[in-house]
Amino acid sequence: MDIRLAKFNDIEAMRTIYNQSVAVGYQTADIYPVSFEDREAWFNAHSFEKYPIFVIEDESMVLGYLSISAYRVGRMALRYTAEVSYYIHEDYQRRGIASRLLEHALEICPVLEIKTLFGILLDSNEASYKFLEKFGFEKWGHLPLIADFDGVEVGHLYYGLRLTEE
Repeated sequence: MDIRLAKFNDIEAMRTIYNQSVAVGYQTADIYPVSFEDREAWFNAHSFEKYPIFVIEDESMVLGYLSISAYRVGRMALRYTAEVSYYIHEDYQRRGIASRLLEHALEICPVLEIKTLFGILLDSNEASYKFLEKFGFEKWGHLPLIADFDGVEVGHLYYGLRLTEE
């Protein structure tokens, strides 16, 4: 398995993987599948010099991806803080793929001048926040009952990790 920067040609594979999470429910705040155009706009919004998207592939098949995204775009006091998101193809989960992607991201963050990394998760997604805890992320915040899935309300958790001590 190789980790590399995502390319435009990876958008459809990333869209498929993301939409698998949408279909499962309670793994992302989207409740309807996203279109290619939605993912293309998301892809183009990433400045790969500062906010890359990485894919992990095996024999040219994208098995998962991780994105590092700006937090509060344009607010310069927050320029060293970024959000991490990760999605793994449903047929390849629980094989260490997400761990490899997150390890890679944590290694590259100092080069990107990212001092603080955090994930925003639905509080119903226990597997995801347990995963982040395994890497030292801590619960920094909880916004209760702000996501509504056709009458089922869940909250948002903020899990953060300070990467540098200054």
